[in-house]
Amino acid sequence: MKTKNKKWLIWIIGGLIAAGAIWYFFIKEEEVKIRLETVKPSMGEISNSITATGTIQPVDTVAVGTQVSGIIKNLYVDFNSQVKKGQLLATVDPELLHDQMLQINANLQSAKSNLAYNVTNFDRQNQLYKVGAISKADYDNAFNQYNAAKAQVGSVSAQLAAANKNLSLTNIYSPIDGTILNRNVSEGQTVASSFSTPTLFSIAKDLSKMQVRASVDEADIGNVKVGQKATFTVDAFPDMTFKGEVSEVRLHPTVSSNVVNYTTIINADNSSLKLKPGMTANIAIYTTILENVMKIPVAATSFRPDSIIAKKYKINSPFANGKKGNGKGRQKKNTEGTKNKSEAGVWIISKDSIISRKRIKTGMDNDTEIQVVSGLTANDNVITGYKTLSKKSSGNAAKSPFLPQRSGRGGNNNSGGGGGPR
Repeated sequence: MKTKNKKWLIWIIGGLIAAGAIWYFFIKEEEVKIRLETVKPSMGEISNSITATGTIQPVDTVAVGTQVSGIIKNLYVDFNSQVKKGQLLATVDPELLHDQMLQINANLQSAKSNLAYNVTNFDRQNQLYKVGAISKADYDNAFNQYNAAKAQVGSVSAQLAAANKNLSLTNIYSPIDGTILNRNVSEGQTVASSFSTPTLFSIAKDLSKMQVRASVDEADIGNVKVGQKATFTVDAFPDMTFKGEVSEVRLHPTVSSNVVNYTTIINADNSSLKLKPGMTANIAIYTTILENVMKIPVAATSFRPDSIIAKKYKINSPFANGKKGNGKGRQKKNTEGTKNKSEAGVWIISKDSIISRKRIKTGMDNDTEIQVVSGLTANDNVITGYKTLSKKSSGNAAKSPFLPQRSGRGGNNNSGGGGGPR
């Protein structure tokens, strides 16, 4: 009998141990630790901006062409050449135009000779007419020939002046100081100016000053004004931010794929000459800027303590001033800068770990930070969220991101909404 009683006792003890192990490892809830995420209000700048894309272009570009046709005889500049106003850039073969000038000059000498003859003839006919030696018809004929010869000299003189001008146009000079951006011709190439002036060179006036031609969507153009600050980046220098200023908002729209855009000109300094014509710029135009204002993260206005926090911390009444709150964050979003300031509730934690709520007046926000007009001090610890920590989550063992995780275990980041159901 004693042996049987001992066996039953061993079975009972073993069962109790197994039940305890099952409860400890599988049923017992792991103790959850909480780490509140807090931030103190800071003073600084808060701004609203719109984004756009555009291309970088020189402020002033001149297309240099030729008014005469012919073969390019000489080129004296190339791509990226620095030129001065009045510098010789190229010459068109002047031989044909020079021959035309000589021919017209010979015609002019013939016309002058004919004029001299008609002057003498008219003087003679005039004297004979006065003494009645010739008829009125002979006199009128001599006078007409004299006028025709005089007009012919004027006509040929004008042709000669035009020929000399065309001959001078075979030398192509730079109209401005600048840099050759593009050369469209080579020596020996024939250019024809019969219907339109061919462009030989493109010259940028000053590459130390550039402009960004941004395409701003019609939904954002209403907030863009001349004088607003802008920043932009280019793919060539992804770690650098360039500054500019809006100088012009052009009223002529462009439509692409049923999207209406307006060209906005942004002037930018390029003293370093890092910006090149044609680069694509990613632009931010700051429509509203407030400097030296108190601000906190927007997440603080939507945080609410839940039951998990209530177990660990003492929570005061919904609002520190004794009024009941509705549990919501910001009452309404401010859309007009510092006008029509709205109200919001934030939670702060004191040095003795008591959580209480304060009602604050808010101003402008940019969906990341929000202006605090009143209600907070620089020493308040404002709660933006919390993380839940456990022993299992604090281990160093690597976990596969593809394996399912148990709810409520590990490290949970409950920022903004407080983590619990609402």
